Amino acid sequence: MVNLVNVHYAYPRDSAFSLEVPELSFSAGECAAICGHNGSGKTTLGKLIAGLLRPLRGSVLLENEDIAGWPLGKIGGRVGYLFQEPSRQIFAPIVLEEITFPLVLKGMEEEQAAELARAMLARFEMGTLENAVTFTLSRGEKQRLAIVAMLVTNPGFLVLDEPTTGLDSRRKEILGAMLRQLIGQNVGILLISHDTAFVKEYASRVYRMAEGMVLAP
Repeated sequence: MVNLVNVHYAYPRDSAFSLEVPELSFSAGECAAICGHNGSGKTTLGKLIAGLLRPLRGSVLLENEDIAGWPLGKIGGRVGYLFQEPSRQIFAPIVLEEITFPLVLKGMEEEQAAELARAMLARFEMGTLENAVTFTLSRGEKQRLAIVAMLVTNPGFLVLDEPTTGLDSRRKEILGAMLRQLIGQNVGILLISHDTAFVKEYASRVYRMAEGMVLAP
């Protein structure tokens, strides 16, 4: 379970905004969602869970352990984070390399990593793009690549910030089927989205945010 308790956060140079989370949780094998207007604090909340930001007060607990002292790499091995803008997390020049790099870094043989990467690309209808230059991809293709690169490392929890942006209806269905499969494999998912139809279809409970406050589901 991921659990936030009495979390407070404020950006150093933005005195007009602060985030207050008395309590929020989502469990392994569950898809929860965060909805709210732009500027309500949804992305800030997601980054706190992923360790990209650290609370000024309160605790972010992962399986009952406070992650305050954890290095970012340790958190990233347990919590996958999808940025709202996929270009921010794509770093390899070639599509296949983007997916195989973390696998090889963890000790997997290159041939096995490439085989797994190709299988994942095929599931997201990107098999023909394995040798494409990443910066030439469309917005939707970059989104799918970022999702594949995150999923291939099998994190136990996922924070997905606007994952359906740039996806057509067919590819939303592919993403939704993948989410259901991950839930069945006991992965916990927090979905941050304006896509109310997608949230209604896949989230078992919905938190709402307004002006930096998390409202009860």
